[in-house]
Amino acid sequence: MTKQVNMYEAKTHFSKLAEEVEAGAEIIVARAGKPVLKLVKIEETTVNRKLGWAAHLFEDFDWDAWDALDIEVAAMWNQDNETK
Repeated sequence: MTKQVNMYEAKTHFSKLAEEVEAGAEIIVARAGKPVLKLVKIEETTVNRKLGWAAHLFEDFDWDAWDALDIEVAAMWNQDNETK
């Protein structure tokens, strides 16, 4: 469902328009009747990662645990930078 509104209406009713977009609508914002931009919901994408040549060694590999390690390492780097 696509709906067109003018700039003033978009500015005045932005929260309501955002709720409509979250519900699946697409909103076209126009200036003087000419479409300028489109409000659409951002869909989360999932990346399907695969292990390479050693996949058979890690049949139950935990990607969430792996990602958590990235967060821990990043925190360590940031901690080191804050103390200097």
